[in-house]
Amino acid sequence: MTAWTVMLYGLVIVLALFLIGLILIQPSKSGGLGGTFGGVGESVFGAEAGSRLTKLTVYMTSAFFLLALLLAVIVGGTWSKQSKSRLEKELATPVAVEAAASVPAPAAEKPAAK
Repeated sequence: MTAWTVMLYGLVIVLALFLIGLILIQPSKSGGLGGTFGGVGESVFGAEAGSRLTKLTVYMTSAFFLLALLLAVIVGGTWSKQSKSRLEKELATPVAVEAAASVPAPAAEKPAAK
């Protein structure tokens, strides 16, 4: 793993945790978990907390998905090169196939006649 990959993993994890918190403090129409904390979103962020929090959530979610996609492309490209070379090595070496020894089935016993 390169340093960039590790940094991207860390950034994705931090963004995910931030998004979880951001979504939980948003007030919902039915009360929900946002109302459980006594309207924390409104008291901390002011009267227009809903629109600001919604915009911030959209921006952070977009950044999260773009970083996750970038990370998938970087890691997926590295993985496919490694797996391709490993597959070529495995196909180049002959594989010995042993025939399974056939074991005869035990003879069925006849029921005793009275």
